[in-house]
Amino acid sequence: MAKLLIVDDEIGIRELLSEILRDEGHDVELAEDAAAARAVRNASCPDMVLLDIWMPDTDGITLLKEWAAAGQLTMPVVMMSGHGTIDTAVEATRIGAIDYLEKPISLQKLLSAVKRGLQRTPPVIAPMPLTLAAFPDSAPLRDLNRRLRLAAEHARVILLRTSPDHLGELAAHSLQSPGAPWLDLGTLNGAVDPARLASHHGGQLYLAGPERLLRPQQKNLAFVLERLERYNLKLIVACNASREELLAAGWEAALVDALFAHVLNVPTLTELRDDLPEIICRILRHLVDTKEVPPHRFSPAALTQLRRRDWHGGYGELAATIRNLALAASEEEITLPEIGLPSAAEPPSSPISFDQPLREAREIFERMYFEHHLRLEKGNMTRLAQKTGLERTHLYRKLKQLGLHGGRRREES
Repeated sequence: MAKLLIVDDEIGIRELLSEILRDEGHDVELAEDAAAARAVRNASCPDMVLLDIWMPDTDGITLLKEWAAAGQLTMPVVMMSGHGTIDTAVEATRIGAIDYLEKPISLQKLLSAVKRGLQRTPPVIAPMPLTLAAFPDSAPLRDLNRRLRLAAEHARVILLRTSPDHLGELAAHSLQSPGAPWLDLGTLNGAVDPARLASHHGGQLYLAGPERLLRPQQKNLAFVLERLERYNLKLIVACNASREELLAAGWEAALVDALFAHVLNVPTLTELRDDLPEIICRILRHLVDTKEVPPHRFSPAALTQLRRRDWHGGYGELAATIRNLALAASEEEITLPEIGLPSAAEPPSSPISFDQPLREAREIFERMYFEHHLRLEKGNMTRLAQKTGLERTHLYRKLKQLGLHGGRRREES
């Protein structure tokens, strides 16, 4: 039968509901508060959740919002309360709950709600990307999420001081409302079409690495900034350059001032090293929930090894590595030998020999470099051109020369 999770701070209610549903043949797990419910949800995805609204640590509505924002609302949720109102029921339904039961709950209403929930066909929707809300145990990421939301209340443009490879896109998705349009300005070629902006009304724009923009692209950016209010858009920019560096590169002062009006510093993965085990497990859980990889988990030793690694490619490299490990793993638990990473005391071996001619060594390095970034960008040539700073025609020629093939299939993704 189904695996159900009952979340209620009253032990009597938990035991009563559990007894009834186990008699119906269901596998039931119990949680006395939101913290325990998070742990169960992160460890495995139940087929259905019965969630109390009033709890001592975090109320059920807040937990429901958290799951929705983190892309974890993949199971039907029925809310329960002894002091509910119509407004509360409406809000829960708007967030994603499928039903609302008022305490004391009759046997017939309980069984009917569970039956309807388990028979319900989930809507076919694109999986939500991960957001900062997915990492509630990381104090730096909680703080970044708080500062980001406070800034968004007063600004349409927020600049994140971070490398484009790090947490910029993750932070940007944290401000995206469920179902709201999303547009990566880095995927656009040529002049920006006002109709394209109008079609994303009320949505979220993202730009990584503006320091690489040429003069025509800078004019495009200025064009977009002038129309943010007209189309009710917000723009999040991930930038590794300072205001002075952009001005020295010939940027217009007014454009630089507009970009740097609201600046937030973003922690690097090195600064988040203590939080990496939780971040890694949450990324893997999201990949499993969205059916991108089979169910897996990391052994403690494997997590320790991944935590020790220096992730020079940032969040993108970390997520790509986790995905590749999960796809290649033969057992449910991914263990240390499957990680295949050198220990912190052992420098990684290099296929480049200093005894080789310079031309051969350079070719090996270039192949490794482009293979790495092709993997991170999943074949997206627009992003790869921005990342490497090469014009697209030159980039295609270079990949062909190295015997590599980039994909065109995700140019607009």
